[in-house]
Amino acid sequence: MIDDLSATLAAAAFGDAPGTWPLPAAVTPRQRWLRAVAAGGQGRYGSALAELAALYRQPPGPLASLAHSTRASFLRQLGWHDAARGWDGRAAALAGDDPEALADALIGLAADALGVGRFAASQRALDRAAEVLPDAEPARLPVRFAWVSAELAMARGDGAAAVRHAETGVGVAAALGSTRHAVKSDVVLAAALCCSGDLEASRRVADAALQATERHGLIPLRWALASLLAGIGSAVLSPQQVVALRDACAAQVRSRGGVWALD
Repeated sequence: MIDDLSATLAAAAFGDAPGTWPLPAAVTPRQRWLRAVAAGGQGRYGSALAELAALYRQPPGPLASLAHSTRASFLRQLGWHDAARGWDGRAAALAGDDPEALADALIGLAADALGVGRFAASQRALDRAAEVLPDAEPARLPVRFAWVSAELAMARGDGAAAVRHAETGVGVAAALGSTRHAVKSDVVLAAALCCSGDLEASRRVADAALQATERHGLIPLRWALASLLAGIGSAVLSPQQVVALRDACAAQVRSRGGVWALD
């Protein structure tokens, strides 16, 4: 029974069923974390934070660290990069010598620094994460590393490097079998292509990924794509439809417990 429950929650968090809702109630702490990750991917931040709250009180170690890293990722999704840094810092302190938790925290710290314009600090955190990654088992971590590497390249104006990193993320995500990671990798690739000046390819990738977010209920990623397409135009939707979609996703996130930094 517990194994079946864990499999269901893992499929929602990191597998082929990211749109599963309602999610079954978690029994173990690890299941709580999986449930939080899955709910957050759907933009159900209120539900996700309720699960994480019980995990912050776990003894220092991998699970407590992952809970803090997950909280930080939710803050970044909503634009609170500076606030996320404290959560990722605690995640790194709690990780001990666990490669998965430490890599997660370091990649998060790189994203936090990037979001506030501290590019050198972001690179240092990525360099430290690269030293840990070979010992970290979950294949999702190289995908996350590729995302943040691409985002840092974009912030530095290096479109070609951004596309290379983003394409790496797409390839690794395809082998991972996580629908959410595959869609997020396409989001990053669309942004990287835009940065490189290839607006036609960016639009093509973004339009296709937008359809995937609808099928799987990935509201935060749907908002991100609509925000990109509001700037470069969609080949499928009118400008008015794109803006309406972006605003509807933002409103849906608010209704599910998310608080946008710009509100």
